[in-house]
Amino acid sequence: MSDLHNISQGSHDLVDHALVELVNQVPTDPGCYLWKNAAGKVLYVGKAKNLRSRMRQYVHGTDERIKIPFLMEETTSFDYVVVGSEHEALVLEINLIQQYHPPYNVDLKDDKSYPYIALTKGDVFPALKYTREKHKPGTRYFGPYTDAKSAREMIDIVRKVTPFCVGSCAEWRRVNRLAQARPDDKDIIQLICAQNGRPCFDFHVGKGPGVCAGEVTPEQYDQNVRLVEDFLSGHRGAFIAQLTDQMQDAAAELDFEKAARIKRRLDVIKGLDDKQRVVFPTAIDADFIGFWREETIAGACIFLVREGRVIRSCEFILDKGNDVPEQELVAGFVKRYYEQTADLPLEVNIPVQLVDPEAVEEWLSAKRGRKVVLHVPQRGEKAHLASMASTNARHALMRYELRTGYDDKRTNDALMQLESALALDGPPMRIECFDISTIHGKHTVASMVVFTAGKPDKSQYRRFKIKTPLIEANDVVSMAEVMGRRYGPERMADERFGKKPDLLILDGGKPQLNAARKQLAELGVNIPMAGLAKSDEELFVVWDDVPVVLPSGSASLYLVKQVRDEAHRFAITFHRELRGKAMTVSILDEIEGIGPTRKKALKKAFGSMKKLRAASVEDIAGVPGIPQAVAQDVYDTLRAWDAELAKTHKHAPADGQMAEQADEQAAKLSKV
Repeated sequence: MSDLHNISQGSHDLVDHALVELVNQVPTDPGCYLWKNAAGKVLYVGKAKNLRSRMRQYVHGTDERIKIPFLMEETTSFDYVVVGSEHEALVLEINLIQQYHPPYNVDLKDDKSYPYIALTKGDVFPALKYTREKHKPGTRYFGPYTDAKSAREMIDIVRKVTPFCVGSCAEWRRVNRLAQARPDDKDIIQLICAQNGRPCFDFHVGKGPGVCAGEVTPEQYDQNVRLVEDFLSGHRGAFIAQLTDQMQDAAAELDFEKAARIKRRLDVIKGLDDKQRVVFPTAIDADFIGFWREETIAGACIFLVREGRVIRSCEFILDKGNDVPEQELVAGFVKRYYEQTADLPLEVNIPVQLVDPEAVEEWLSAKRGRKVVLHVPQRGEKAHLASMASTNARHALMRYELRTGYDDKRTNDALMQLESALALDGPPMRIECFDISTIHGKHTVASMVVFTAGKPDKSQYRRFKIKTPLIEANDVVSMAEVMGRRYGPERMADERFGKKPDLLILDGGKPQLNAARKQLAELGVNIPMAGLAKSDEELFVVWDDVPVVLPSGSASLYLVKQVRDEAHRFAITFHRELRGKAMTVSILDEIEGIGPTRKKALKKAFGSMKKLRAASVEDIAGVPGIPQAVAQDVYDTLRAWDAELAKTHKHAPADGQMAEQADEQAAKLSKV
């Protein structure tokens, strides 16, 4: 028994205080809660072991999820439902989400009805149907399938393996109407069909069992029903064994025609299995779920493994991504998917452990009727298949974005949002972003990336070596130099650098922004600009002391972070290139017996430092002008260098520190 309570607050000015007071009156029992807006729309559904304690986290701001402040800003009232256990709360939560589709809960992006294969077990002669409905009692559903073609092909394969009726057959519908009209005569339906029935076309070609012509009794047909259920569930071992026994018995009785028919069915199954990859030596039943997340959207892929084989994969698009914690995304999808399917495995493999795994396992076990466990694979074949599922989820998301034009819409929204948030004169169709990369002032470089209409314009990318002498890292000085070089009169007149940007983004906070503003003021150049702080993703602007905070999960924040990350990647790549050349030169120049001529000969012979490091002593000595003793010195020095770098990479906690330590090791080796 559950109790439903509704608490609302009419005055928006007092909503925060009122909600706190009302939440304090909520019981401490397990149950579900529904946050609602002023129009009464359900915004979010959650469950809890202790309703009061969980709901207090929302109103007191102790729930650190990014979406919570935005949710509570819209919330003016709530409902709660008290139940008897956490398991009941989970079941109720799934039903409420299915009923209300709250915008703050994880849901399927394309909320259509997915195809199923239905087995009408309530009929005297059950049939297979392709359907998008999933609600009729007495019918077992297999799926969901995310590809309608795959569902129809599976029905065709099943009928090649076991002759079976389909719901689209006119003769089957006639027999079914007869059975429903004469429920007391079910035992003689076969005799009636034998006398008055008309065999359908499928019976003549071997796909139909002959129900319409009285060729099969209900008892005989029930055996086919069990075989079909096992086949569609992926449990084919006993099925194949039974068919093999029947084929051998027919051959022993010299009924070679029947044996040949069974042999053809076994060949169909073998051909189907040949397309699947054997992933486990043991006949395990498990699902492997992988995800690929972007800022506000995600792809999900499920591999269904039955008896050690991948029998099917399903792909879905979710309406949440990096804007919700991974645990919440995974939990939401698991509940949504397994609420819709009756095909449950013994093990569900997911990428991250859930907050309430025991409750979810109890719910899944109750649906299957046997123990179902949640597992996070760490190594071996299971981890490999989980990784494959994530890869397929990424491709599913890419196909969805291309098919729907999702990226273009998101980009347009991002440009409009930036125009509003940064008080620009128009959408920033050309964005230039700068980043500095250095290790204690050594090999300092700057990158300039350009996004045109929200997309990377790599032909416009530029990189700069910082010329100002630096004793240690100084991003402010470096940024000022780059601004002077990029936006000086000569470069502004250079067509290769393109036109003046609509927005300038600096990877850094207030100091970098002030340095850029001062430099551009001296040059007499006016460009809207913002400094992006790494920690809180805040945009510092010149016209306000308070930074601009773009909404979490918004298209504009996604674009800004994408621009920043691309500038960082481009700067790091250039910095590593310079650092690698410097280390290479210092190593070879300090080896006794290697001068400019021999160094040139080595470079010509091997083409790169990577190939030289992989060469043997004999390979090096084979270069004209390189004596055996010098070749040995080169080989020994490079081996020592590789060993030191390996230690550095093993213990380096961050890329910058790793690069710094690598420079130090190279410097030490150059002095040997």
